[in-house]
Amino acid sequence: MQGRIRVVVAKPGLDGHDRGAKVVARALRDAGMEVVYTGLHQTPEQIVETALQEDADAIGLSVLSGAHMTLFRRLLELLAERDASDIVVFGGGIIPADDIAELEKLGVARIFTPGATTASIIDWVRANVATPVA
Repeated sequence: MQGRIRVVVAKPGLDGHDRGAKVVARALRDAGMEVVYTGLHQTPEQIVETALQEDADAIGLSVLSGAHMTLFRRLLELLAERDASDIVVFGGGIIPADDIAELEKLGVARIFTPGATTASIIDWVRANVATPVA
């Protein structure tokens, strides 16, 4: 029997604009996934701890502050330190194309830019995050 995909949606750093994160969290939940939304102003350490406690299959970060390189890099480092690099990391926000390529080299699976539809995000998560065996 297949379980449901578990996704932690997080809003790291000092950015207080969380409408997009909430829209994505709701869309993933409505699509049948288990979603934990961490709320605003989370540190990478808090996000990784939540993902581990919740046995998450993926972490989705919403970053609009311009600190995306630092935040994603730290999150990936922490996942590696905790032997949890199997958790798929994706994100969205206002991120320049050159930075997207660099984030992908670091190990971020996908970046969604403004204008991405919730349907495209749902489809991507379904196709790229392993469904756990219940």
